[in-house]
Amino acid sequence: MTTELTIPTAPPGLSWPDVDRVPTGVRASVAAAVAHRLFRRALGRLPLRVEYPDGTALGCSRGDLGAPRLVLHRPDDFAARLGVSGLIGFGEAYMAGDWSAPDPAAALTVLAAHIESLIPAALQTLRGLYVAKHPGAQRNTRDNTRDNIARHYDLSNDFFALFLDETMTYSSALFPATAPPPRWPDLAAAQHRKIDRVLDAARVGPGTRVLEIGTGWGALAIRAAERGARVRSVTLSTEQRELARARIDAAGATDRVRVDLLDYREVDGEYDAVVSVEMIEAVGCEYLDTYFRSIEGLLAPRGRAALQAITMPHRRMLATRDTYTWIQKYIFPGGFLPSTRLIAETVARGTELRVTERFPMGAHYAHTLRLWRERFDEYTDQVDGLGFDPVFRRMWQFYLAYAEAGFRSGYLDVEQFVLTRRDEEIR
Repeated sequence: MTTELTIPTAPPGLSWPDVDRVPTGVRASVAAAVAHRLFRRALGRLPLRVEYPDGTALGCSRGDLGAPRLVLHRPDDFAARLGVSGLIGFGEAYMAGDWSAPDPAAALTVLAAHIESLIPAALQTLRGLYVAKHPGAQRNTRDNTRDNIARHYDLSNDFFALFLDETMTYSSALFPATAPPPRWPDLAAAQHRKIDRVLDAARVGPGTRVLEIGTGWGALAIRAAERGARVRSVTLSTEQRELARARIDAAGATDRVRVDLLDYREVDGEYDAVVSVEMIEAVGCEYLDTYFRSIEGLLAPRGRAALQAITMPHRRMLATRDTYTWIQKYIFPGGFLPSTRLIAETVARGTELRVTERFPMGAHYAHTLRLWRERFDEYTDQVDGLGFDPVFRRMWQFYLAYAEAGFRSGYLDVEQFVLTRRDEEIR
C-alpha cells in the first residue's frame, strides 16, 4: 500500500530555545573548559578522527586513517553545550550545527562502544550531582501519557511515510539469517517476517481473540486479521489511529479489527493473545508492574503474550534510569528502556506469568535504522516541504544515527519475549 503525501496547513510550530542559545557566563566557561579537556583526553583512546576548523585533527590513536570522522565547526560552542548539559548538550550541538560527520552513525558507534570509559570513573560516581533529572510532567501517568505519545507519533503521518516502507511499520524488521546487507526493497518483506514471528509466538490463528497494545499504523492488526483472528488494537496517537483505520478499511479487514483510542490501563475483556511491539519503551520504569499486571488480567486461560522490546544491559540501565536524556527531551518524552533482567524480574515479582521464550535480534535493528536513515536523507526536501525546519531535520538525523549506533555497538538490543502463566504447561 502506498500513502499519498499532503502538505499540512501550518508548520508544526516547534521551537528550540536550548539550541538557539549557547550557554554563557562563569559556570558555562568553567564547564566548557572541563568538557574540552575531557573530550581531548577521550580522543586519545578512540578510533575516531576529530577535525577542527583550523585544519588540525585529533584522535585515531590506533593509526587508523579510515576511522570515522567528526567535524567540529564551532568548537567553543560545542564545548559549552557539552560542559553545561552533557550528552543532551552533545545532541543539541549537532542540532545547532556545531558539529557534523560524513557518517554520523559510524562516529556515534565509536562513542557508544566506549561509553563507559569516556568519563573518568571518579566523575561517574558523582553523576547524580550534575545530570538532569526527569521532569515530573513527563511521568507516564494517565493524564501525561497521551501528551507524551502525541509529541512523537502525532507529528505527521506524512512525515513518517517519507522514510518508512510500505507497511508503515516503525519497529525493527527481521531479515534472513544469511544474506548480504539488506537493501531498501528487502525491508517490507523483513517487516512482515517480524510480524509473523510475533503472531506465531502468540499462536494467532483462525478465531483467536487478539489484543494489540500499541497500534502503530495497523500492519500487525491487518496481518492478524488475514490469519482469521479478531483484533482489538489500542493506541494513544490520534494520527496513527486515523491512518490505521484507513489502512485496515483498504485491506478489507474492518469487520475483524477494532482500533480504540485508549490507554492500556483502561482495556477490558479477555483475549487469547496479547501482542505489543516496541510499546513497552513508553511505559516508564515506575509503571512496568502495572503494564504486566494489565497483560495478565487480560489473558484468557492458556493465553500467551508476545512482546518486542528494546533493551539495554542491566548495569547501564541501573546507572542511567534516573538520568534525563537527549532522547527523552526531544524524541520520546517519558521513554525508558528496560533490561531483559528487569523484565523477567518484574513479571515474576508482580504476576503469575513467566518469560518462557526470548529471541534477541539487535543486529536486525541496526540494519533497519540504516535503511530508515538513508531514506530520510534522500527526502530532506520533502521534510522541509512538510513545514519542519532545518533544526528539526538535524534532530531526526541525529536520532536515527544515534539509535543505529546503539545497536551497532551492542549498547542496545531488541528482543521478542513470550509470556505464559506459570501454572500452565507449555504446549
